Amino acid sequence: MAHFDLPLDQLEQYRPALPEPADLDAFWAKTLAGTDGPDPAPTAEPVANGLATIDTFDVTFAGFGGHPVRGWLHLPVTRTGPLPAVVEYLGYGSGRGVPHEKRLWACAGYAHLVMDSRGQGADTPDPDPASGDVAAPGFLTRGVLDPERYYYRRLYTDAVRAVAAVRAHPAVDPSRVAVTGTSQGGGIALAVAGLVPDLLAVLPDVPFLCHFPRAATFTDQPPYSEITRYVKLHRGHADTVLRTLSYFDGATLARRATAPALFSVGLMDRICPPSTVYAAFNHYGARHDLPAADKQISVYAFNDHEGGGFEHEAVKLTWLAERIRSSSSIPAGR
Repeated sequence: MAHFDLPLDQLEQYRPALPEPADLDAFWAKTLAGTDGPDPAPTAEPVANGLATIDTFDVTFAGFGGHPVRGWLHLPVTRTGPLPAVVEYLGYGSGRGVPHEKRLWACAGYAHLVMDSRGQGADTPDPDPASGDVAAPGFLTRGVLDPERYYYRRLYTDAVRAVAAVRAHPAVDPSRVAVTGTSQGGGIALAVAGLVPDLLAVLPDVPFLCHFPRAATFTDQPPYSEITRYVKLHRGHADTVLRTLSYFDGATLARRATAPALFSVGLMDRICPPSTVYAAFNHYGARHDLPAADKQISVYAFNDHEGGGFEHEAVKLTWLAERIRSSSSIPAGR
């Protein structure tokens, strides 16, 4: 592997113009408002996890269209007051897995909700309104000719409602909720940062779903190659595809963010090229003039899409603990 994108000094200044539909905010306001009446309250059923220090609950909440979305909620066994929470979104093609699979944040004393990705995991189906449309294999071009029918409209809405679901749990302090994820999960976290105005913090790692116009022409690696494969076969749809993607670009939605953020990037990452990550980072919070001190990026110069791996997890734990301490009083036992 080698560095293949812009040099670091240019990446740090890389702030491309991002195509933004005039009705972007109205589109998302309408999407998130829903139209089908009140949704059922989230449920949380205890499950055995084989762990002595963490309680796990099988959570179901109403996502896009009221569709049931599953997740694991992990809580420290020893808890004496409402906890800060971390909602985690997952990488491309991944589901929530088994109960003991992802537990870092609960081990650190947080409530930790791991959201299943509709249609990607085994537990949350995707009632797809574009199921008869032509698409490349994968999720990135499902319904891509119409923003209303596009797959990520449903998944981003699920992600926003996951925040509401964890806030509704009695073990959680609703004023202190952070979101995180790696790759696809990082892109989802950025979208949620732009759509939910009162998050405590955002921790996107090597985020996917950012700066689509560059990504689709700069890397030949999947999943972005799904876009080029689709347009290669459907040449007349290129402008329509890019217009749809502009409603879901994590870099564009991140401009609306208000919460402090910690990014990570691998400078040898050919799946999510560094320039696409920096496009999101450099635009993050721009609409609200977010202070420079409220966002930072950990750079892993010799790493690919694994980014900082376990070492970066330690960075995230320290960084979020600082945000918690500065936000308000810490619950007993923290």
